[in-house]
Amino acid sequence: MNAKLWLDQLREAPRKKALPILSFPSVSLMGITVRELIESAELQAKGMKAIAEQVDAAAAVSMMDLSVEAEAFGAPIRISDDEVPTVTGAIIHSQAEAENLTVPPVGVGRTGRYIEAVRQACGLITDRPVFAGVIGPFSLAGRLMDVTEILVNCYEDPDFVHAAMQKAVPFLIDYINAYRSTGVMGVLMAEPLTGMLSPDLAEEFSEPYVRQIAQAVQDDDFLVVYHNCGDNAARMTDSILRTGCAAYHFGNAVSMRDVLSKVPAGTVVMGNVDPAGQFRNGTPESVRQETLRIMEECCPENPGFIISSGCDIPPASSWENIRAFFQAVEEYYNAHGIR
Repeated sequence: MNAKLWLDQLREAPRKKALPILSFPSVSLMGITVRELIESAELQAKGMKAIAEQVDAAAAVSMMDLSVEAEAFGAPIRISDDEVPTVTGAIIHSQAEAENLTVPPVGVGRTGRYIEAVRQACGLITDRPVFAGVIGPFSLAGRLMDVTEILVNCYEDPDFVHAAMQKAVPFLIDYINAYRSTGVMGVLMAEPLTGMLSPDLAEEFSEPYVRQIAQAVQDDDFLVVYHNCGDNAARMTDSILRTGCAAYHFGNAVSMRDVLSKVPAGTVVMGNVDPAGQFRNGTPESVRQETLRIMEECCPENPGFIISSGCDIPPASSWENIRAFFQAVEEYYNAHGIR
């Protein structure tokens, strides 16, 4: 299906399917560890298929693993049996090191495995679109430089930050195009570190680079969905919209009603049930109540709003809670007589 047409139909449907970022909880469905999941393209594809069989989501989404791209550049990572992998150390410490950093070919490290996983998933999942997960350019640069250091260097050494960004962008364009070749409908680009910046800094250090990527890869057949779960995301809405992405996804650190008040009518905006507080640590009833609260606040006057998780749902989240989320979505539409 034409990707733009699919998005238009999703926006215009009176009864919209939920689209949570749901992938890692496949480990409990398959009885495996996170370590086993990330080491096997076949298990990742089977996990996405298992989730698609469990829930009627608008699309299937691959893992939001924000370590894989930095690892391809050479960053050290920590892998465990029950947590999402994380980057543990910086590999660039100056502008000169950033300028001399080699942009790796796609396929290095786990990137080839993740691309193959999505390729297999597209063959297994035929009743809904498949989206791949990738990191955003500022968030990638922050993992190459160190998260704290890049926030400081936006003030103290901006040329260093820009040098790192100029290495992140061409890699991400190549990586996204490799995903595109698998048959996915688009990517969910996670740029959470930008949400810790001021709006002015986000405008300088993230917006133009995200826009460059979107312009390079996005068209009617392939979508970029922008994700930002930072505390300041609502304050930089204008900058986020100028990236030109097809749709936008916000985390639970912000009010969805506040975000929606700042975007043009009909813009596809997703969010934002707390992944840790609700899906991981809540109860079926608390998930139900929070899902209904957000939908009551956001659905009636915002035709582009789609209920989702606020970010990637953690691996150890209860399937009772996940099912409660989808049941609450159905409950909302049934209560309002929306067919």
